[in-house]
Amino acid sequence: MARQCGRWRLRPLGSVGYDNNSSHYQQQEFRGNVAKFLHPLNLAALAVAALSVVPVASVLVNVFTPAPSDAWSHLAETVLPDYIVNTLWMIAGVAAGVISIGVTTAWLVTMHDFPGRRMLEWALILPLAMPAYVMAYAYTDFFQFTGPVQTWLREVTGWGPHDYWFPDVRSLGGAVAMFAFTLYPYVYLLARTAFLERSAVMLEAARTLGHGPWSCFFRVSLPMARPAVAAGTALALMEAVADYGTVAYFGVPTFTTGIFRAWFSMGDRVVAAQLAASLLGFVLLIMLMERWSRGRARFYNTAQREKAHQRRRLCGVQGAAATFACVMPLVFGFLLPGGILMHLAVADNGLHLGSRFFTLAGNSLTLAAVTAVLAVMLSLLLAYNARLHSGPLARSLNRLVSLGYAVPGIVIAVGVLIPLARFDNALDAWMRVTFGISTGLLLTGTMTALVYAYLVRFLSAAMHTVEAGLAQVRPSMDDAARSLGVGPWETLLRIHAPMLARSLLTAGLLVFVDVMKELPATLVMRPFDLDTLATQVYNLAADERLAEAAMPSLAIVAVGLVPLIIVARQIARTAKPAGVSAAALLPEQGLERA
Repeated sequence: MARQCGRWRLRPLGSVGYDNNSSHYQQQEFRGNVAKFLHPLNLAALAVAALSVVPVASVLVNVFTPAPSDAWSHLAETVLPDYIVNTLWMIAGVAAGVISIGVTTAWLVTMHDFPGRRMLEWALILPLAMPAYVMAYAYTDFFQFTGPVQTWLREVTGWGPHDYWFPDVRSLGGAVAMFAFTLYPYVYLLARTAFLERSAVMLEAARTLGHGPWSCFFRVSLPMARPAVAAGTALALMEAVADYGTVAYFGVPTFTTGIFRAWFSMGDRVVAAQLAASLLGFVLLIMLMERWSRGRARFYNTAQREKAHQRRRLCGVQGAAATFACVMPLVFGFLLPGGILMHLAVADNGLHLGSRFFTLAGNSLTLAAVTAVLAVMLSLLLAYNARLHSGPLARSLNRLVSLGYAVPGIVIAVGVLIPLARFDNALDAWMRVTFGISTGLLLTGTMTALVYAYLVRFLSAAMHTVEAGLAQVRPSMDDAARSLGVGPWETLLRIHAPMLARSLLTAGLLVFVDVMKELPATLVMRPFDLDTLATQVYNLAADERLAEAAMPSLAIVAVGLVPLIIVARQIARTAKPAGVSAAALLPEQGLERA
């Protein structure tokens, strides 16, 4: 017994060693945390995340670097207002276009039955295979003064060149149309998934309260699908503001074209980095605006029982209108530009399949294949590390890697070139002083730097696809393997890897296609003696040699169709997405986490 404050109290048995035991447990916990942190897999994940952050950090650091006094004043007096205004108008126009097309088509094919619905349900994703800059080249040839449309119009009406007005496709409005028709599938896929996941019981309850089909759409389905629509719209907007080929060919000054001019024409890396930071600010603004507008609202499916949707049959005029509304985006986003390119490829001896074409195809395939293999390996490393060492550190590392997809390619290119150039110059200076040898540029302007930029840009898409597949492997299988004496690495190779074969293949295909289509980063960072199909298409189109650009454009589109065929098969096979579904192919999870 012990006395305290004039009163007697009982001392608990074993209380003498209690503090020592607590300290011992704390020491063991601390040692366990240190062991987890120093685990080779965790250190490798930390290194990958650090390398992913370096380009963005180098761009942000240059924001505080003083630029030449006359550089920004010259930009502010000449082109900077156009950059801001055109970028804002483009964001508004593309948002309106992708939301109206994506939501309308998703609602029609999900909740209604009309002629051609089954084919259109998967065919509406095909415009994703058509890069916006390729579509821009096709429509320019189709709608220009000497193109077939205006030529036919003059022949039919007998008008002269000054007797009529025709909208100019090479304008800001034309660029918005190109982005809307190629990027609406982002909204379509996510909105379709959201509509399918809403329980039919909720819609039936709304109808019993006197709401018709359109009232149910605007007051129940659309508000509940708002997060998915916002995520798809944000993805489309990030692709639009990051584009260079379309806006450069149409002569629309945006921040992306301004970065190229500052880098190549002015030779000012500080101004280019600061413009890149401004563009990054636009991307972050897109991501934050929806979060702020959502407030504390949450969107849950509160129905206790699930019931399959009963599609409303549309016949006659309504069925024809629904078919027409779903066919038009497919026609303008894929069929018409694809037909134009095929016509250009075979007309006027435009079928150019010489040694130059195969060299360019080989360069593109090599870069895409190397990047895809590395992306799959790194994404598997990051996902497996998060599975073994679940905690704030692993989640934070994966979130850092996820930010790469939200950063435009031109920003990543500038962010990669700046530290690599400094490293090469510092190493060259040290070698000159120490050994009298000049090393030159070891990394800058090499395929290594280009693949590094690709990985920073597209690793997120592969990682979340692998995470989705790894989440389907039950933890009990890991426990069973360890009880049999199998270590973590052997478990990964013998159990997880075979089960993740489809997810790994899908992740590799996504990165492969993205690299094949990537233009801004390739233009900035490619070695002087290396061209790809994307850069060749851009160079030929800039020289108005559209017929010669048709064949490499078709090759890019054909490669982009491969993962879309996988998505189409998944959509055709099941009503609700399962496994690696269409929605899982989009980096929505990375966007939401960012």
